[in-house]
Formats: sequence, structure tokens, C-alpha cells
Amino acid sequence: MGYAEVRAVALVGMVGQVVIVESDVADGLPTVIFSGLPDTALSQSRDRVRAAVVNSGESWPQRRITVNLRPANLPKHGSSFDLAVAVSMLAACGTLPLDPLRDTVILGELGLDGAVRPVRGVLPAVLAAMRAGLRYAVVPAGNALEARLIPGIVVKATDTLRRLIDFLRSGGPLLDPEEPAAAVPPAGPDLSHVLGQERGRRAIELAAAGGHNVALFGPPGAGKTMLAQRLPTVLPALDDEAALEVTAVHSLAGALPSGSPLMRRPPFQAPHHTTSVAALIGGGSGVPRPGTVSLAHRGVLFMDEAPEFAVAALEALRQPLEDGLVRINRARAQTVYPARIQLVLAANPCPCAKPGGDHLCECPPLRRRRYLSRLSGPLLDRVDLRVMLHAVRVSALLDDVTGEPSTAVAARVAAARAAAQSRWGSSNAAVHDQVLRGSRFRLPGVVTKPLVRESDLGLLSARGFQRTVRVAWTMADLDGRTVPDAGDVGEAVELRRGTPR
Repeated sequence: MGYAEVRAVALVGMVGQVVIVESDVADGLPTVIFSGLPDTALSQSRDRVRAAVVNSGESWPQRRITVNLRPANLPKHGSSFDLAVAVSMLAACGTLPLDPLRDTVILGELGLDGAVRPVRGVLPAVLAAMRAGLRYAVVPAGNALEARLIPGIVVKATDTLRRLIDFLRSGGPLLDPEEPAAAVPPAGPDLSHVLGQERGRRAIELAAAGGHNVALFGPPGAGKTMLAQRLPTVLPALDDEAALEVTAVHSLAGALPSGSPLMRRPPFQAPHHTTSVAALIGGGSGVPRPGTVSLAHRGVLFMDEAPEFAVAALEALRQPLEDGLVRINRARAQTVYPARIQLVLAANPCPCAKPGGDHLCECPPLRRRRYLSRLSGPLLDRVDLRVMLHAVRVSALLDDVTGEPSTAVAARVAAARAAAQSRWGSSNAAVHDQVLRGSRFRLPGVVTKPLVRESDLGLLSARGFQRTVRVAWTMADLDGRTVPDAGDVGEAVELRRGTPR
């Protein structure tokens, strides 16, 4: 008879909490009992652990084993507790010493052959262990690179249960995370490929420089998708804090790219128009998982053929666009995921979508209005730039002249972002309304006259007024000026009017 405990981490959304995995071995009928609100995957751990222990050359105790995960009122899910359960069981039987595991958290899934397999969410789990004061972490070899991104904690890796047992008994070596090879950014799409759409290129540059949302309307083949796909190529690389946030979300979703764990490029997500609300926003049974909108955190969410999405999915974007996060409520807990995104909507002006433009449209006016009305006023009110693209002329396609490359545009974007950061510590799209209305940055009446006229006509909401002012500041930053002028405000108003009638 014996008792032993080790530490693991339970994740509820992005928040991790250190969990004590305790095992008690007592006389009685041979069985394994789990307590502490385990889900199905964790309850099935008994079979994986038994096979892994036996196939690692150890004897399975023919006794009554009780495994508790405390605090018992915290839901536990997933297979990342397997390795901790196996170690605590063997230690409770008296076959393993636990002194080498002081101040250590253990994470990993066990295969039936005793292999330790990678799990989701190692990055936020190790971060939670570091914040709880633990100094060491043992993780699967496949998760070692992402785990080592957390400073202040020593990461060791193991590929098998046998290796960890030998380490505890005789001081055998664990694996050290290898230094990742210098990542070479893949050659992505370039803005120079976009021909004959100067207005669309201007909108993409403004969106990148200020962090604004953009809607692109136009017939098929006008370049809407090409422009959206090239927005990430002109965005600045993520700083350390943002890169860790993005990497943690992708770690939790099991979507980290192999070989380069720290994501420095803004992510780009383009869900299909049949995507459900749960897949877009996040959800699932038990503890909700991050959705596409969270996978696009600090990057671009591109919704092609936007009117084809379910209305409920489109309307679900309103809160993330406003708050920069997603709250998913369940009976047991509330889960919060980050979702600070740049939204890019692309839509044809009508259902028939004739390549030649409106003069060839066969849609009745009522059908056309119903199609575009799926993009509601409250959703479009959160979109700062609305551009109507026209079909590209054949002469532009046959011309040898190429457009300005992404590298040149990215340089201007970086300078504009730096100007906004030095002025008020954030991008223009994120600056608070009270700062814009303050005496220091309030624009004079002669400059905001077009905005006042639009508001008086009922064409601009209070939110739209402030968002248009932000776009004007972005224009000034791109031109290297310290204050927007009337021309900037006029252009910003025109860009906001670009919804097809």
C-alpha cells in the first residue's frame, strides 16, 4: 500500500491551472478508479497506462488503484495526463522515487507501446506551471520546441515512458530540446501580382497601416481574393508578446507548424462559407475549443463570398470585432479566447455575378437587395474601408508593367505603424474614442466638415464617425504628416461609402 503525487496542468481555454495527480494503491480487487471530473479521454487513460507500463518492462500492480486529480471541482480533459498518471501509480507502488520530480510538471500522452506522444496546449500549460512557481517541465519530445519558448522554466523531453523511468531510478538522461533551424519565410503571394486595381491596393495598404477592417465588392475575377491573400505580406512581423499569444492559441488547437514553433507572421484564416457558428467562433462538447476567429488572432480573417455565410455566423463576428476576444459560456465554466483580428469581407454585388459588371446583371432588384442585406448594417458599421472594384481591363493584363511589390508597401506600413505607436501606444484602429475626442488630438471643424455632413444626413453613426477619423490618421501617417487634413477626411468618407447600392 502506498501514496504518491505528481503535478500536471489542466487547461480551461487559454488559462492553465496546476493539478495534483495523486495515486493510492490499496489491497482489494484489482481495478483503477478515476476521480476529479475527468472527461472520456482521461477516463480511458487507465487502459493506455496499463499497456504502456507493461510494454515498458514494468509489472502492473494487482491491487485497487485510486487516481484523483485535484482540485476535484475543476474539469479535466484530454490525454495530456497519461504520463503523470503512470508515474504517480508506479511511485505509489514503491517502484519509483519521486525526488527528481520536485517542482516539476509532467505532460504527455502515452501510446500502448510506451511511447510518449505530443499533446495540444503544451505552451499555455508550461506557462501556467512557470507562473505557479514550478521550475522544471517534462514534456513529449514532439512538444519540446514550443515548451522551451517559455522563459524561467527548464524544459526536458522524453520520447518513451521507459526513458523517464530510467531517469527517476538511475539518473538516465532525458532529452534536451534542440535549437530550431533558422526558419526561412515561405515565398508568399506578392502585391506586384495584382494588376489594374489601384483603389483596392490603396485599401489594403491603409488596412495594414492602421489595422482597419475592409470589405471588397466586385464581380468575379476583379481581384478581391488576390488582394485579401496579400494583406498578411505587408503586415509587420509579430512582436514577442503577440507571437506567444498566437502560438499559444495554435498550440491549443493542435495547429502549430512543424519545425518553427514560434509564429512570427500574422496568421491568415479563410473559412469556407458553409462554416458553422461553432467552428467560426469556437465551441464543442465539454471545454470549448478555439474557433477560426481565434486562430486568426493578431492576423487576418478572410471571408470570401461573405453573403453566402449563415447570417448567424456573420452576426457572431460583431462582439469579437468590438472587444477583441470571444466568450463562450457553458454550464461548468466560461472560456475566453483572444480574437483581435482584421476582418476582410469579399462579396459579389449580386447572386448572378456576371464577370462584365452590373450592366449584364440578370438579378431582379429585390433579389439583389436581399443578397447584400445578409451583410447587416451593424456588421458593416465595424468595417472602416469599403471598396467597389471593377472588372480588370484586358490592357492591364497584357501590359508588361508590374505593380509595386509587397516589400515596398510593407516598408511604408511599418513606418506608419511606428508613428501611430509613438503617438498613442497602439495602432490607429485600436486607439480609444476618448483619446481621439481629447483636446490634444481633436481635429478642427474645418477638417471634419465632411463627417459632420454625413452624420447630419443619417449616413454615419457615432461609431462610424470615430472609425473614419481613425482612417484619416492612417492616411496622414502613410504620408509622413503629423495631423490629418481635409483631404484625408474626405477620402476616408469616400472609402466608407463604397457599399454597392
